Amino acid sequence: MTPTAPERVLTISGTPLDLIAAWPRARPLLLLHAGGATAGRWSRWTIATTPEGWFTFNGRSHLTPDAIGGRHPVPLTHDPLRDLNRILERTRRPGPAETVLPFAGGWVGYLSYDLGRDVEPAARAHPGALDTRGWPRVQLARCRSGLVYDHERETWYGFGPTDLAAELDETAPPPPATVAVTGFASSLEPEAYLRAVARTKQLIAAGDIFQANITQRITTTFHGSVRGLARRALATSRAWYGAMLELPGHRAIVSMSPELFLELDGATRRLVTRPIKGTRPAEDTPEELLASDKDTAELNMIVDLMRNDLGRVCTFGSVRVPTERIIESHPTVHHGVGEVHGVLRPTATRGDLLAATFPGGSITGAPKIRAMQIIDELEPVERGPYCGSIGFFGDDGSVRLNIAIRTICLSGLTPAGPGLTQGVLDYGVGGGIVADSDPRGEHRESLDKATVLRLVLDASRPAAAGV
Repeated sequence: MTPTAPERVLTISGTPLDLIAAWPRARPLLLLHAGGATAGRWSRWTIATTPEGWFTFNGRSHLTPDAIGGRHPVPLTHDPLRDLNRILERTRRPGPAETVLPFAGGWVGYLSYDLGRDVEPAARAHPGALDTRGWPRVQLARCRSGLVYDHERETWYGFGPTDLAAELDETAPPPPATVAVTGFASSLEPEAYLRAVARTKQLIAAGDIFQANITQRITTTFHGSVRGLARRALATSRAWYGAMLELPGHRAIVSMSPELFLELDGATRRLVTRPIKGTRPAEDTPEELLASDKDTAELNMIVDLMRNDLGRVCTFGSVRVPTERIIESHPTVHHGVGEVHGVLRPTATRGDLLAATFPGGSITGAPKIRAMQIIDELEPVERGPYCGSIGFFGDDGSVRLNIAIRTICLSGLTPAGPGLTQGVLDYGVGGGIVADSDPRGEHRESLDKATVLRLVLDASRPAAAGV
């Protein structure tokens, strides 16, 4: 029997950003937001949903009893990808033949960059970066009901057994947009960042690697509305692969990512990855980035890496690069973007796909394992969700994950008034280091990527972190 279309056309009057205000305060909001200026191939859909249970991995796997239901629990091995794959297969069902929706139930959340050392233990240096925030390495919510907005048709849809649209308060005022932040600091102050770049260049000259992505973590205190911050961040950045996740453990994530890590069609098994390498501030011309031999070479290395990664799990001959490097412009920066396509083998699972590709090559370097060792050696703190991936695993076999750059990570959140919280705000920035990198130029480029954070926070440039 062919499954019927699950979606219901709704009469919600507002936009996805209005939905943030209308969403019931008692329900955690998980929002995957497409914010392009126009509704194109990569920025058509916004998904809003809420958790019914959780799969978490932080050294050991944990699945809440309400996540799947039924009498037969999923046996957990505490191997994160094996356990994740078992859970995905347990909840998988054929996709509706007539649905227009990219997601009609599944799992939504994040994979931490540091999960990469569980995928490939050899990637850890000894001693390695410190875990100073305690972020779980996997945190995925079971989501059976939700709302989906089609930016092309300007239409809302609902899916699942719970009518979430009926719970919206469309008369609610926007959440407070004002955010108070104090005491900016960086995990790598300017001179330390320059030394890390110089050390990376030494390792490149010695033949250890071709490229490594070196980052710093900017930290400040936060006081304000998480939903207000998310609304402002997504409106300002118009991020193609944005997200807001209200998470257990007094945490939240707001992502303004412009980068697609993986998109897998569950029916056709077609795969796409779109790595980014090369950045210029928006006041420069796109042509300047297009003409840069250094940035072209930097991207080509990562495209080759991703071709090899996809080749491990795709059908023979299906992996291809359909287009030359293109320049994409966003409100605060221009980026160089590559694209790699493939078809996932019939016998390969989504766990196999992650084992072959995670974390994304654009935020590690090449060769990947050696680059990750160098990152672990030179960066003093773990990255957490930053440089990991945020998105969904659909019950129809689909996957859509971003690269979690331009991502605000909030932890230690405690109530500070109606709708307000206070806690710690972390924001990572960095870039790919190659043989002809200029350390001071790389430091400036990393700070260019913090421009959107400045706009969102409406804060002046702190001298300590160079933000």
